[in-house]
Amino acid sequence: MPDSTRADATRSAAALLVDCLAVQGCERIFTVPGESFLAVLDALPDRPEIDVVTCRQEGGVTFMACADGAMQAAGTGRPGVAFVTRGPGATNASIGVHVAHQDSQPMILFVGDVARGMQGREGFQEVDFTAFFSPICKWAARIDDPARIPEYIARAYSVAINGRPGPVVIALPEDMLVEQVPASLQPRPFVTRTAQAACPDAMQALFDLIADAASPIAIIGGAGWNAKAREYFQQFAERIGLPVATAFRRQDAIAPDSPVYAGNLGYGPGPKLVERVKNADLIIAVGARLGEATTDGYEVPTLEHPGQLLVHIHPDPEELGRVYRTDLALCCSVDEFAECAALWEDAGIIPFDAGGEAHREWLDWSTPQPSDATIDLAACVAAMRAALPADTIICNGAGNFAGWWHRYWRYAAYPGQLAPTCGAMGYGVPAAVAAALRFPDRTVVAVAGDGDFMMNGQELATAAQYGANMIVVVVDNGAYGTIRMHQEREYPGRVSATELANPDFAMLGAAYGAWSTRAETTADFIAALDEAKGRSGIRLIHAVTDLNQIAASGATITGLRARAKASA
Repeated sequence: MPDSTRADATRSAAALLVDCLAVQGCERIFTVPGESFLAVLDALPDRPEIDVVTCRQEGGVTFMACADGAMQAAGTGRPGVAFVTRGPGATNASIGVHVAHQDSQPMILFVGDVARGMQGREGFQEVDFTAFFSPICKWAARIDDPARIPEYIARAYSVAINGRPGPVVIALPEDMLVEQVPASLQPRPFVTRTAQAACPDAMQALFDLIADAASPIAIIGGAGWNAKAREYFQQFAERIGLPVATAFRRQDAIAPDSPVYAGNLGYGPGPKLVERVKNADLIIAVGARLGEATTDGYEVPTLEHPGQLLVHIHPDPEELGRVYRTDLALCCSVDEFAECAALWEDAGIIPFDAGGEAHREWLDWSTPQPSDATIDLAACVAAMRAALPADTIICNGAGNFAGWWHRYWRYAAYPGQLAPTCGAMGYGVPAAVAAALRFPDRTVVAVAGDGDFMMNGQELATAAQYGANMIVVVVDNGAYGTIRMHQEREYPGRVSATELANPDFAMLGAAYGAWSTRAETTADFIAALDEAKGRSGIRLIHAVTDLNQIAASGATITGLRARAKASA
């Protein structure tokens, strides 16, 4: 470190950037190294408080950073941080930026760029990163002047964590990073999230609507949700008996044993919950964007929702009224709103019985029933619930396999669910690595389909390198199951491009140093789980399932084909 008291003292722009990150509370960086930011790599050892996690592919890098931001958003609110190189590195990394954007998770991606004198010539691996990333992030910029690094880093943190949280992308020209700047140039102070209080008049209007409602329901989870929001909103909902549904893949937004928890919306929700939303006269959406997945294609509720009133609470004013007709909009932090609601006194509200009724319906829906499947995933999830701690973190990517966990797992911990709402495959394993590093004392499980696993299974090497403790369940039905299900619905019996020839996942896991085994029956799975929970390190269970059992709803390929034949 240079002596900043000397008038002529200098340091590299890269060293200043790393110091700025440290001041902003950055604890961990995920990266695949590149020559475009060697100066940053050289500066990082001088900041030992920042862990550097070297990954195997840039998609894994940004999935880990996105998951890390999601976990920190639940508490400290700091974004996940990633570094990748230009061109192929940045384009590989774009998938995680898209996930962070659609999932409203705070993340900052730094991209090493070509030297400033080379820009605009389509030089080696050159991309206009501001143009490339702007549609899928909150802010994309390039730092050309090293003297502005403190300004840009502080702004990046502010943009990532405030309003609707999301990703920021900053390009770093290679030659800018090696410039010398005065040592007297210091980082800006620690940036905090702006507290957006709820308007008292709007709160009173909301409570008046609740007092007049006959069948209200809340849909929660999303932008800015954290431990404070979870605690206070649950208190508020339980006090008045308000049924609470969680948005798609936001199932840890409320404790599952809450007497008003009604289940999750999205793909494969309980039919009685769907009817409850359709029949509600008042819908209170808190944090949720009410996106396509949560609302089943903008049908539950509909965009105009005749006969229903919609109250939308969200920290970003641009989200309110953007898609849905909104009858009452509150632009505020969801945790500030939840605390205000929990403490609000209103004698006009008579507690509802609907919360308890909805919870009982969800318990029935989420309780496995006997099955003759050789390996019954519902029973496997039940076995996991019995064997693993309540604060286990479940991580998954996209695919029908996840439906069994969404339906039967009880997401009791917070954070306890890491799953991309935008439906990106390959998220589960990298997210589990990030979770195992962030919470080394908690049990972490990555659940992946066979197609899903092969998208980013290479990050088991990262898990092994950093001593991550995690269980990996690979659900192998030899197909891209979700696409096959839709294919059978639309073109029954005409199989095209959805079959997979897979490796022996147990042997593959062993090659990464994992304890691994193959399970072909429910009893095999339960025995494997019992063995795995007593071990440490990476543990992989290769669960071979029947493709005919295509969805947690009970749908089968034979059933889909029979239905199509009957309607022909």
